[in-house]
Amino acid sequence: MKSSIALYQALKSIDVSDERAAAVVDALEADMATHLVTKADLKTELKDLELKLTIRMGIMLSAAVGIMLAGMRYML
Repeated sequence: MKSSIALYQALKSIDVSDERAAAVVDALEADMATHLVTKADLKTELKDLELKLTIRMGIMLSAAVGIMLAGMRYML
């Protein structure tokens, strides 16, 4: 919000018309809304990542235990 006001005031200070300054600010806000991440988005993605990593670690641990048990069986 503060950056939008500052941008508008900067454009007005160099004699840009009201319509053009408002259009630039609106375009910037629309672009930022589509490309910036919110805290809720980050929390959702982190939960998904945590679940994926937990599953992957479980699979790797199971595979390692299986390989060790198979190796021990053939050693004896």
